[in-house]
Amino acid sequence: MNNMQALPWDNPRFKNWIALVRAEKAVVRALTRALAPLDLKIGQLDVLMNLYRHPGMSQHDVARRLLVGRSNITMLLPQMEKQGVLRREGDPKDRRIMRLYLTEQGEALLMDALKVYSTLIERVMAQSSAAECDRMGDQMRRIEEMLNSD
Repeated sequence: MNNMQALPWDNPRFKNWIALVRAEKAVVRALTRALAPLDLKIGQLDVLMNLYRHPGMSQHDVARRLLVGRSNITMLLPQMEKQGVLRREGDPKDRRIMRLYLTEQGEALLMDALKVYSTLIERVMAQSSAAECDRMGDQMRRIEEMLNSD
């Protein structure tokens, strides 16, 4: 860049984008700390929430919903199964597919984690009015749609 070009941090869009990224990182740090007493990581919480809402999902479907590679899920699931929070069952129609289900212990852990997560969400979103929260959500969905269409 030469001296005649504007620096990116002088651009309000750049400045606000950096604020968004910093806020996301702060939320991740806060949630990571809040989940630690439950011995639960954010990725595990994502799996638990998806299996609660969609019991019997395949490993492939979970990976797709979480926007991660199947290898990430393949490494995570045995740990969670060993912890007793989920179980894998073969699909009776297709032996290549493993269906995933929460155990009672997994559901109880999820309910505890959702209390923690909801408390954090309320604390964070209380900084904005309901209308501002709606606008923020609409904007984030538009950004996601735009980037996913590339």
